Amino acid sequence: MIRILLFMKEIHLYLVVIFVLLAFLSIAPISTGLADRSELTKLILGSEDPLINVNDLAFLLVTHDFDAMPKGDYVEVRLNNTIYKLVPNGPYPGLANMTMGS
Repeated sequence: MIRILLFMKEIHLYLVVIFVLLAFLSIAPISTGLADRSELTKLILGSEDPLINVNDLAFLLVTHDFDAMPKGDYVEVRLNNTIYKLVPNGPYPGLANMTMGS
């Protein structure tokens, strides 16, 4: 009888742990929403690389969860239905100059 009670208590503990993990996993995607303009600005102004090119900049942005695509001499970034144009700025502060596109 005591073994059965210990077994039931152990199963109860496992069920609680599983429930907590499932609850955490179901909430996690909500908190990792789309990046916003302030995060983009912080990333662009937070580092400098005078040798960065369009492909490197696009790669950096994609690895930070931005929707970025190299387009000729600039990178197009889509944020919340807005398109931003980022042009690598070489020796000047920050990684790129950012303007709002169409």
